[in-house]
Amino acid sequence: MRRAIQLLLTSLLVACSAPAPGWRPKDLALLRDWMSGSFSSRIQALADPEHFYPIDLHICPIWDRRQDGPWLYVEQATASKPERPYRQRIHRLRLNGDGRIASEVYQLPGDPLELAGAWRDPRALEALAPELLLPREGCTVFLSWLADGSYGGSTEGLGCSSELVGAAYATSEMVIAENRISSWERGFDAAGTQVWGAELGPYLFLKQQPGASRPADSR
Repeated sequence: MRRAIQLLLTSLLVACSAPAPGWRPKDLALLRDWMSGSFSSRIQALADPEHFYPIDLHICPIWDRRQDGPWLYVEQATASKPERPYRQRIHRLRLNGDGRIASEVYQLPGDPLELAGAWRDPRALEALAPELLLPREGCTVFLSWLADGSYGGSTEGLGCSSELVGAAYATSEMVIAENRISSWERGFDAAGTQVWGAELGPYLFLKQQPGASRPADSR
């Protein structure tokens, strides 16, 4: 199974990267729908517990009445501590004007843990407004429509700052399909040495169906 998962991850990140010749607003809606939901890396963690943790990823649309979106709330937590997410962000999808979709990243103001679990009831975020968010400069992921029918892309340059575990900057690579998201986020020190993030390849998050049973935690 481990070999099969690695082959799948490789196929998600390589070579089928011809961008679509003309984006339309409905492409934003499709990408929003594919990104929305609850995802888990537990299958991958069971197959390779040495290199991957079971992570829960929750994404929900917010601020649907705004015309400058879509906007999404993103929350990640280890399966063992779902009540204490280690990452909470707001993303905005927009047409970039060059045949790509930009997924901008914003930091929540104040203590993000006060909003932990907001994906269950997005009304908890109605008091927020984009003007209150802190933009994560350099952390935008630029996505293209790939030849296999998914969306894929990455950050550009070294401008996404990070101080986690002695990092100087971070990079992010993503492939988004109808029922899965692969995400490879890594931090590097000033010399370019990786100091955090998966080493072998991206995390593979599979969309969970409501009410579906989940595998037991591998850690």
